[in-house]
Amino acid sequence: MTLEEKILQAIGGMHPAAIATIDGGRPAVRFMVLNGFPDMTLVGGTLKASRKVAQLRQNPETSIAIWSGKEYTDPFVVIRARGEVHEDLATKQRYWNQDWVPFFRKVENPDYVALVFTAYEIEWSDPIRRSTETWKRK
Repeated sequence: MTLEEKILQAIGGMHPAAIATIDGGRPAVRFMVLNGFPDMTLVGGTLKASRKVAQLRQNPETSIAIWSGKEYTDPFVVIRARGEVHEDLATKQRYWNQDWVPFFRKVENPDYVALVFTAYEIEWSDPIRRSTETWKRK
């Protein structure tokens, strides 16, 4: 299995993720559900008034950690990415997920924004083999 395939196994589809942004020079971490795509982007939805939106607009650098949480021995990834806030309807429709209806009601909700994280470095770690491999965007 290639490194990209191993990474996609960990990030592909919807996953809970720990997202770290910068808040006044200090890290701020929260959990949110992200959808991972083969182009090594991850997308989630949030409210426009959230602190993470303000933090990303000020500094787009983020770190994201994804682990299945099922077994201690499951591989995990740590991602360095740049986050973008998208308020336009076309992008919101592109990434809309019906699971978000209880939170945002509908894709046209002006309070809902799409967060798109473009990974530029991903460390994939296997705790059993005690190995780490690093993918970098070209």
